[in-house]
Amino acid sequence: MRALITGITGFTGRYVAAELERAGFDVHGLGANSLHGDDRYHQVNLMDIEGLRRCVDSVRPDVVVHLAAIAFVGHGDPEAFYRINLLGTRNLLLALSTSGRLPESVLLASSANVYGNIAEGILDELTPPSPANDYAVSKLSMEYMARLWFDRLPITIVRPFNYTGVGQSDSFLLPKIVKHFRTRSDSIELGNLDVWRDFSDVRAVANAYRRLLEVKPSGKVINVCSGHTHSLRGVLEIAEAITGHSIEVRVNPHFVRANEVRSLSGDPSLLKSFIGEWNSPPLEETLRWMLETA
Repeated sequence: MRALITGITGFTGRYVAAELERAGFDVHGLGANSLHGDDRYHQVNLMDIEGLRRCVDSVRPDVVVHLAAIAFVGHGDPEAFYRINLLGTRNLLLALSTSGRLPESVLLASSANVYGNIAEGILDELTPPSPANDYAVSKLSMEYMARLWFDRLPITIVRPFNYTGVGQSDSFLLPKIVKHFRTRSDSIELGNLDVWRDFSDVRAVANAYRRLLEVKPSGKVINVCSGHTHSLRGVLEIAEAITGHSIEVRVNPHFVRANEVRSLSGDPSLLKSFIGEWNSPPLEETLRWMLETA
């Protein structure tokens, strides 16, 4: 089985590639950056429809994992969210649907950000979306656009909640905290410490993606989440217990979101109904891995 992963050089892409390789897939990648010395990597911009067609015709993938996206909510160019996340995805679907050999399974990564910050508690796939920023709007728009292709391609859409691991940019919250403990900083600036969120391990997320590719629940939108919440205060306490280092926390008002819900968790029931038993490692295990990996 031949796999094509867009965004393969990104944080998630590297783990998905390793997961698929362990499962026996012949893994090929697509990305916008130059990468020399690997004939299974294709440098193609998602806005280059002819380049995408050439790549798809060359690889002839059995399965596709579409991860390439502008993922940082604070990205400085709002238009880029729509160019890459929406139009870039459409270009990929067009290239796949017009190739001489259709894939058996296409996994599109959306985001739990589409739920916004209004609904509190445990969110399942029937929770009404309420995106609160351009990134979330672009992902929800991508989902609606992808539905137009459900009759032409075997598409599954995943909505991952927060996940982390070694190699994630410290512009994201948990890697930022880990970096401050690893460097034994005296202080850190954060927002509200008493919000509870659902965190998964990137390795478990990659495993879920691989298993969804294999069972092929086409036409479904599926949460990928642990179903367990931790507060940021709790995350700090875990990191302190692992490292023996304490940090002064300064609450920066600019990091505190207005009307932020206190607790937000995903419901993994639908995911497990398709792939069977699946659990993310305890957050303490993930944080220890991040803190102890050079």
